[in-house]
Amino acid sequence: MMKFELLIGLRYLKSKRKNAFVSLITLISIIGVTVGVMALIIVLAVMNGFEEDLKSKILGTNSHVVVLQAGKEGMSGYSEIMKKIHGTPHVVSATPFVLNQVMLTTQNNVSGVVIRGIIPEEEGRVTDITRNMVEGDIMDLSRKSDQPDKSEVYGIVIGRELSMSLGAYLGDPVNVVSPLGRITPLGMVPKMTQFRVVGIFDSGLYEYDTGLAYISLPHAQNFFDMGDRVTGIEIKLDNIYAAKDVRNRIQASLGPNYWAKDWMQMNRNLFSALRLEKITMFIILSLIILVAALNIISTLTMVVMEKGKEIAILKSMGARRKSIMRIFMVEGLIIGFLGTALGCIFGLLVALNLETIVGSIENFFHFKIIDSSVYYIDKLPSKVNPMDVFLVVLVTFLISLFSTMYPSYKASKLDPVEAIRYE
Repeated sequence: MMKFELLIGLRYLKSKRKNAFVSLITLISIIGVTVGVMALIIVLAVMNGFEEDLKSKILGTNSHVVVLQAGKEGMSGYSEIMKKIHGTPHVVSATPFVLNQVMLTTQNNVSGVVIRGIIPEEEGRVTDITRNMVEGDIMDLSRKSDQPDKSEVYGIVIGRELSMSLGAYLGDPVNVVSPLGRITPLGMVPKMTQFRVVGIFDSGLYEYDTGLAYISLPHAQNFFDMGDRVTGIEIKLDNIYAAKDVRNRIQASLGPNYWAKDWMQMNRNLFSALRLEKITMFIILSLIILVAALNIISTLTMVVMEKGKEIAILKSMGARRKSIMRIFMVEGLIIGFLGTALGCIFGLLVALNLETIVGSIENFFHFKIIDSSVYYIDKLPSKVNPMDVFLVVLVTFLISLFSTMYPSYKASKLDPVEAIRYE
C-alpha cells in the first residue's frame, strides 16, 4: 500500500502544464529548505571554530587546572602537594607559580599588569608560552646580565601589545613597581626593581598581550618577599575535558584548605556567552526553515486544490482517508528531504572549505574580511560538529513533517461528490 502512496506522491510533484505555477512553488520550497539548512550548518561551524580558536588561545596562556591555598597569602610546602597532584589520573605535568599585580614603567609610559613568576624550564610543559614567543627566549629569564655599573639585572618577558604601549623592546630596561612596598617613617614606600626585556610573546588575545608579564619564580619570590612560598600550582592534563573530574579528585585529596579551579570555571562567563550566542543563532536561522515550511504548506494546499478530481476518483475507487493523507505527507516530506540533502551537501562543502573560499573572495575584491589587527585572528575559523549537523537535519525533518499535516488532513476530508459535481 505504501508503494502506491509513494508513487502517487511523486507523480503529484509534477504539475500539469496549465498549472506550472505549482511546480515553481515546489522548486522554491526546496530552495528555501536548502538555504536554511546550508546557513545553519555554516554559521554553527563558524561559531564552533571561534570557540575552538578562543579555547586554544586561552589554554595556550593558562593551565588546565590551578590549585591555590585558601585563606593564605601563599602556599608553602608545595613540593609535597605536587607529588600528590602527579599521582592523579590525566595529570601530565605541574609547576608552581607566583601571581601578583604590579606597575611597569618606562620613560615613555606606565601600565598596570599582572606579573607571573614561573620556572622557565617547566612552564613550556604546562602552557604554550614557548610557542607564543615572537622575540627572545623564555629561558633567558633565569640568566643574569650585568649593567655597566656591574649591578645585576634580571629578565622579564612581556606581551607584544604591552611592548608597543610601553615603548619597551628587546633589551630595553623596564621598572617593576609593587604597590605593596615597605613601611618607613614617611609611610608606605612602593618597592621598585629594574628588569630587562628578554622576550616578547604574542598569545593572540589582547587582554593577555597587554596585561601579562613573566619573570622567573625565584625573582618573583624575592621581589614580593614570599620566601619559599608560591601563589599556587598550575597543572596540564592529557584531556582538557577531564578537568572537572581531575579538579574534584585533587580537591578531595588535598582537603578543604586547598582550592582547585579548572579552565571552564575560570572562563565560565566567556564560554557561556559563546554558547548562548550559538543557541540564539540556531533559533534565528531556524526561522528560515520555518519560512520554507510555510512554502511547503502553500505548495501542498495548491496541489490539493489542483488534484481535487483525482482525490475524488481515488476515494471512489476505495482509497481510505489515511492513504490520501499519506500521499500528500509523502509529497511534503520529499520536498523537505531534497532541501535538507542539498542543504547538507552545500553547507558542508562551504564549511569545510571556508578558509579557501574567504581567501578567494578577499583576493578577488582586494579587501580583508577578517582584519587581524582588529579581531586578533587572521582567518575565519570553521569546525563542523557532527552533532550540530544531526540536530539541523532532525529539526528540518520535524518542521517538514508538521508542515504537511494540515494540507494532508484537508485532502483526506475532501468530499468526492462535491469535488466532481460540476465536472
